Amino acid sequence: MRRKQKESFMSVFKNWSISILLAIAMFYGLQCYSSTNSLKFAQISDAHFYTGQNNTTYKMIARSGELLDDAIAQINETPNVSFVMFTGDLIDKAYEKELSAFLPHLDNLRYPWYFAFGNHDTMIGGYLTPSLYMQLVNKYNKNYKFEKTYYSFVPQKGFKAIVLDTIIRDRLTSNGLVGEEQLAWLDNEIKNSPKDVILIYMHVPIVEPFNSPNHRLLDADKIQEVLKKYKNPIGVFQGHYHGAKISQEGNILYVSCPSMVTYPNAFRMITVNNYRNRVVFNIEDKETRLKDIQKLAKLLIFSSNFYIGEEKDRNAVITIKK
Repeated sequence: MRRKQKESFMSVFKNWSISILLAIAMFYGLQCYSSTNSLKFAQISDAHFYTGQNNTTYKMIARSGELLDDAIAQINETPNVSFVMFTGDLIDKAYEKELSAFLPHLDNLRYPWYFAFGNHDTMIGGYLTPSLYMQLVNKYNKNYKFEKTYYSFVPQKGFKAIVLDTIIRDRLTSNGLVGEEQLAWLDNEIKNSPKDVILIYMHVPIVEPFNSPNHRLLDADKIQEVLKKYKNPIGVFQGHYHGAKISQEGNILYVSCPSMVTYPNAFRMITVNNYRNRVVFNIEDKETRLKDIQKLAKLLIFSSNFYIGEEKDRNAVITIKK
């Protein structure tokens, strides 16, 4: 009898031991494959805010305020957004009155926001210099305390956000340039963050969504040389071309964002899940809910496919292995 009880006890103990070991193994497996860190941000590009009453040949700038407010409302309705990034051309005309009219709209934004300079944001010889521009932003934005037009910050552990200035200011041009000083700074920023997911924000794109020599980044090849030195998962978020495009080159993801004032009048919502052995980018296209404006915007452009892209350019889930 005692022998049977002993065998029964050993059998129960063995089963419990196996169950505990399996539970530990499952827990460890989940830790390996589940997200250890998740970051969500919105990208708004080429808002081209304008206080005037007339649209241009293909931009609904007279309705820019309404479109901006709609994007802000949609973002506010989205939970757990870490920050909003404007990738250039916040305003259409580089005047202080335009920026001063634009900034109060962002008082309604629930989340922190940052920006990269666009070619429409400052002008050659104009009163709205980069320095004045940043001073005005600083009055409305408690998170913007940077002294240079390019900067970096850590939105949360495991991620580094790098904002580049791609604007040429010594001549009138829509081309872009980063320059040697900023290239060296970029190199150093990534080198000092060997374990982080790198998120780069800029106006003029490294990889064009479509061919346009007059809008091209003149030293794109040099930036790619820097980026290709590193094994970090890297996401590059771009504007300027008003077109949707998503492409991947090894561990580097390039995401071009549509414009708020050009069809399809959209912005991006991006969630980045940082796993132990991979990073997953979930990229969502968010169109305006102001469909009357969107219909008019579509009539203004020659080919909507250039700007709206294919479905894979609007919504995508991209995995980059570590």
